[in-house]
Amino acid sequence: MSDDTKIFLSESEMPQQWYNVQADLPSPVPPCLHPGTGQPLTPPDLMPLFPMGLIMQEVSQERWIDIPDPVLDLYKLWRPSPMVRARRLEKALGTPARIYYKNEGVSPAGSHKPNTAVAQAYYNKEEGISRLTTETGAGQWGSALSFACNVFDLKCTVYMVKVSYQQKPYRRSLIQTWGAEVFASPTDRTNAGRGILEKNPDSLGSLGIAISEAVEDAATHDDAHYSLGSVLNHVLLHQTIIGEEALKQMAIAGDFPDVVIGCTGGGSNFAGLALPFVREKFAGRDIRLIAAEPTACPSITRGKYAYDFGDTVQMAPLAKMHTLGHTFVPAGIHAGGLRYHGMAPLVSKLVDDGVVEAVSFSQNPVFDAAVLFAKTEGHIPAPETAHAIRAVVDEALKCKETGEAKCILFNWSGHGHFDMAAYDAYFAQKLIDCELPQADIDEALTHLPQVGG
Repeated sequence: MSDDTKIFLSESEMPQQWYNVQADLPSPVPPCLHPGTGQPLTPPDLMPLFPMGLIMQEVSQERWIDIPDPVLDLYKLWRPSPMVRARRLEKALGTPARIYYKNEGVSPAGSHKPNTAVAQAYYNKEEGISRLTTETGAGQWGSALSFACNVFDLKCTVYMVKVSYQQKPYRRSLIQTWGAEVFASPTDRTNAGRGILEKNPDSLGSLGIAISEAVEDAATHDDAHYSLGSVLNHVLLHQTIIGEEALKQMAIAGDFPDVVIGCTGGGSNFAGLALPFVREKFAGRDIRLIAAEPTACPSITRGKYAYDFGDTVQMAPLAKMHTLGHTFVPAGIHAGGLRYHGMAPLVSKLVDDGVVEAVSFSQNPVFDAAVLFAKTEGHIPAPETAHAIRAVVDEALKCKETGEAKCILFNWSGHGHFDMAAYDAYFAQKLIDCELPQADIDEALTHLPQVGG
């Protein structure tokens, strides 16, 4: 077993293909449905929003999909990303567990999000689109797409969830630095936003609302397409370069994970690391795959596996997923990237099939783990990343109790340099641990569409 703290790959060792787990599933993911007809979506249905290159990836059953050379060239700005052995955290916990993390915070935007932002911008540019619209929660996705659009000379419009727009001003600045325009959602720019504000002028916003605005903007302008940072199959596909690199790095380390962990909002960073290990699990490896989410927005641990709209005003397709209901608006927790009412259909199916398990945490225990990590490993995690770290700490402490020397791998989905207001609130003991009342979930679930499956 390697004694190295950091495990690198050369650029020549970077994976040249994305991995499509749909080729290896025992049964297919239920199809997305048209929001108007309730019938399974066809590629032409998606053409007003997405380029054909991405649509074909969305429905593809091929195991491997080649990464275009222009995308690979841009990936080389930060990829391959390092894998790090968290030895100081291990020592502080007194655990026999071996803890590794894949550091996706080294990208220009500081998170895993550019892995798909660059790919999506490339395919839209190839089709002649001149502007992309999108939503963002904490701002990681908005800044990543702004970066990618700048590289490919595309305009970019970002609808940022209002509570995060207010909490994270420097994420807004980052988005603007790369040339995008950013608005606090809900806005008065769209019918969707105006409708929400009419009902609740003080709305904090949600990812579901911001998606509605971005989709409406794209659908009503011929020059624009919509771009999504999580949930859809093609987005998760692009992120699998994380796990494919991790498999190579684990081989160099002479180790292999017993437990793979990631935080989950829409599912992209968890899936990016975990899906290649799902393939290993299907091949007979004994691996636990754990998704960590907030108690304030527990779509997997307390949501229902059912068809639901991807957005608040029912413009986006219906997907079968773990959902809290498309009308659900979570509390304004600092992990803005995890405030989505649903979970990626691929991840949801793996949960339903018993392949993936989930845990949920409230804010203060999450920040306890984040500060411990910062004090031991030096790096300051984003609140989203900290959910995965909380799960890692808990698993490592279980190993301390049992004496098992398990190998734990997690995805460092992004740094917290623009999230220091959240740390200020934590140190001032102003963070609220939001335990979602069952009555709120029950009420939101009454609005689920009545469809089969």
